[in-house]
Amino acid sequence: MAENKPITKNVDWMVVLIYMACLAIGWINIYAAVYNPEVRTSMFDLSNNAGKQLMWIGTAALLIICILVIDYKFYETFSFIIYAVVILLLVMVLFAGSNINGSRSWIKIGAFSLQPAEFSKLAVSLAISKYLSDPAISLTRKLKDYYPIIGIIALPAFLILLSNETGSMLVFASFAIVLYREGMPGFIPAIGMVMAALLIITLLFVKWYIAGTIIVIAGLVIWLMPVMTRRRGGLWATIIIAFVMIGIVFGVDFFMNNVLQKHQRGRIMVLLDPDSDPRGIGWNVIQSKIAIGSGGFTGKGFLQGTQTKFDFVPEQSTDFIFCTVGEEHGFAGTAVVVFLFIALISRLVVLAERQRSRFARVYGYCVAGIIFFHFLVNIGMTIGLMPVIGIPLPFFSYGGSSLWSFSILLFIFLKIDAQRPFTLSRG
Repeated sequence: MAENKPITKNVDWMVVLIYMACLAIGWINIYAAVYNPEVRTSMFDLSNNAGKQLMWIGTAALLIICILVIDYKFYETFSFIIYAVVILLLVMVLFAGSNINGSRSWIKIGAFSLQPAEFSKLAVSLAISKYLSDPAISLTRKLKDYYPIIGIIALPAFLILLSNETGSMLVFASFAIVLYREGMPGFIPAIGMVMAALLIITLLFVKWYIAGTIIVIAGLVIWLMPVMTRRRGGLWATIIIAFVMIGIVFGVDFFMNNVLQKHQRGRIMVLLDPDSDPRGIGWNVIQSKIAIGSGGFTGKGFLQGTQTKFDFVPEQSTDFIFCTVGEEHGFAGTAVVVFLFIALISRLVVLAERQRSRFARVYGYCVAGIIFFHFLVNIGMTIGLMPVIGIPLPFFSYGGSSLWSFSILLFIFLKIDAQRPFTLSRG
């Protein structure tokens, strides 16, 4: 039987130390991002973002204590209930949410604001882990076993899209990493990458889209045919994929002009051509790259960033916090941040692989995948390699909902891992 024992000697302190380092560096840079040399407020002043972030860090510490005290079996037992509660909050936001920056995704109670979309990643991670913990589920042999997973992911993604939080919705793509680890055939993510490449090619070369479609579809069908025809219904699946590809190419123009909002279209076009709107939507990315590049190797020094002090980069304490690191601490500082994330993600994968239960392993990969996606996209968008979709850098960006959700997500896994020595193997 599993036993509950003190976890202080079993908790993975490497992850805890990396977490604390990220919080400390993030807090210092949030202060630098909002620092005004004419006012000179303290880092502990609750009137600025740095002081508020310190308060969120303190409350996150209380949440972590609660997580570590609760029996680790609670998270598996109540996975679907937690998922249902978050779904209800996402529905509530659509009717009673506050509109902030064009997004109706916040629940306000007095001065307190909560963003349920941030906690949806936790809920989906627990629900997928619980579903896949069933030994009868096989992603390698049974197509029908994918349907519940698609539903678990699609429902909150759709609700988040309705609240105009496109960035938070795209994070659900990170669960493809988990599914691949648990047996999803490699040709499925390969098809996804081909579709993404086809979309980009169509956007770049609209005049050649018909010829491009024929070439890509023909190549894809030829490539997939030997694989798909060995499976039941494989030929029909190949034909369907071909038509989907054709639909993507011919539907790009309609999607860009009739589905996406103006600012979303602009972000995509700026990614493809950074100079297309230098004083409009392209302003953030251009100024972000200037800020990071101006830091050189060692940076301008703490509180010495000119791009930061003169507010050239909007949202610099939230989505663009990496700019502050680059400008004030240079390449050396950004390398430290990147190293911390690589170390954290790598360690999480190691911990996930050593789990004795499938629930714990799947959940560990969910945590690693979500953090990796945020890390990749957030830093990518600050240096112009990714579209600006407004997702935070975990543990660095200012925001209570973000910090709480990532802290809970991470420490639930550490709690489960701490009990591993006392847990029987279950798949």
